[in-house]
Amino acid sequence: MNIALLIGYDGTHFSGWQIQNNGRTVQGELERAVAEAFGARVRVTGSGRTDAGVHAAGQVANFALADGIKISPGRVADALNVRLPPDVRVLKSAAAAEDFDACRSAKKKTYRYCVYFSRRENPLLERYAARFGEVPDFARMGECARLLEGEHDFAAFSSSGSSANTTVRTVYSVEIAPRADVYAEGMTGAHIDVCGGGFLYNMVRIMAGAILGCGTGKLPLAGVEEALATGERDLLGKTMPAPGLTLLRVDYGFPLFGE
Repeated sequence: MNIALLIGYDGTHFSGWQIQNNGRTVQGELERAVAEAFGARVRVTGSGRTDAGVHAAGQVANFALADGIKISPGRVADALNVRLPPDVRVLKSAAAAEDFDACRSAKKKTYRYCVYFSRRENPLLERYAARFGEVPDFARMGECARLLEGEHDFAAFSSSGSSANTTVRTVYSVEIAPRADVYAEGMTGAHIDVCGGGFLYNMVRIMAGAILGCGTGKLPLAGVEEALATGERDLLGKTMPAPGLTLLRVDYGFPLFGE
C-alpha cells in the first residue's frame, strides 16, 4: 500500500530534509520511525528538500507499506508519531494511488518567509522569523513582487551549489501581508508567500531579500529587472536566513488527504 504523509517540523536542529552521512535529517528520522513501527527499512520520499534550519507546516511524503501489515492508513500517523522526536510530527496519513510520488506528482508548492522589523533581536521571534532592521515600504515591496511573478530565468536567484538542469521556473503568485507578533506588543513584521511550480536552491530566500531591499529603496526595481535578464547574482541583496522560511503547503491538483 502506498501511504501519503502530511508532515510538520521545526527545522532548527535538522540538517535539512535529505539523509546525509553526517547530520540529523527529517527523512532520516521518518525512515527510522517507519522501520521501528513496521519492521522494514523503506525509502520515504518527500515533495522536495528543505535546507538546514528551514521549517515545514505542510511537507508531503510517501512510502510503501508492506502487504500484510494490518493498520488503517489513517492510523499510520499515530504509529509513527510515538516513535518520532518532538520536533517532527505526522499530521495526517492516508492511502494514495500506487503511482503517487510526493515529489514527481507535485504541481505547486507554497513557501512563507516571515520577517519582523526591529533594530534588536527578540529571542521569542528569532526561531521562526528573520529580523529586518528597517520598516520597508509595502507598496514598493509589492512592485518587486509583481516583477517576480510569471515564467523567468531565475539564475540570479539561486545560490552556488544548485544541481538544477535549468534555471527557468514559473512563479504563480507572490503575496505580501503585514503581521503582528503576539510576543512583542507594537512589533510589526510581514510574511511573503511564494507559490510556484518548483524552486532553485535558496530561491525563495533570495527573492525575500530582493523584495525587502526594494522596500527600503536599497535595491532599485531596475536592478531586479537586470538580474532577471542577465542572471547576475551580485545585482541582488543577501540571501535571507533559513529560520524565516517555512514550506507552507504542497498542491497536487486533487485532495490527497480528503480535504
